[in-house]
Amino acid sequence: MVGVDIVENRRIRDAVERFGEKFLKRVYTERELDYCRSQKAYYECLSARWACKEAVLKAVYQSYGVLLRFSEIEVLGDRGKPATVNILKEGFESIKVFVSLSHEKQFSVAVAYLLRE
Repeated sequence: MVGVDIVENRRIRDAVERFGEKFLKRVYTERELDYCRSQKAYYECLSARWACKEAVLKAVYQSYGVLLRFSEIEVLGDRGKPATVNILKEGFESIKVFVSLSHEKQFSVAVAYLLRE
């Protein structure tokens, strides 16, 4: 199953500025936050992860009828390599998630593909 999402980067910046750590802790894991804080394009990094989580959420729901929370999806970066995704919910250990993330000045986009091992 495939999921896709696009988000305007300003939307995520506005949420961070308005709700601060409460928003960040509700949506992102510590490892995601550590990675994005190390990037020059901080808000774009957060936005790409938001879009990725939405894409994974959509693909999982369409395939399994399970609605994940953002905190149950972890998107890890490794500069210059494709991002990896961990689904942090029991029963989803055998699901392999392939993702592609991209961001530009205004928008971030992600595509997720699920494969059951």
